[in-house]
Amino acid sequence: MLFDKETKTKLITEYSRHDGDTGSPEVQIAILTGRINHLTEHLRSNKKDNASRRGLLKLVGQRRRLLAYIRRNEYQRYIALTDKLSIRRK
Repeated sequence: MLFDKETKTKLITEYSRHDGDTGSPEVQIAILTGRINHLTEHLRSNKKDNASRRGLLKLVGQRRRLLAYIRRNEYQRYIALTDKLSIRRK
């Protein structure tokens, strides 16, 4: 795993909706965003690492689907989350 336990716990506590929440879309998107940022930096220095590139594309697709879900159901949460995580939106 790319994160140590402390980093992941910090993300969970920051984006959770209630105590003990680890599976809400906001938490999942925050964790995926951290992993995506880490892999992007890795690929800047290792341009030929195609296995990591494929993993990055899978993570981006998964995050995109979760963002589409939040956008469909609660648009204000979507706007707040994308602003907080600095994610571009269409």
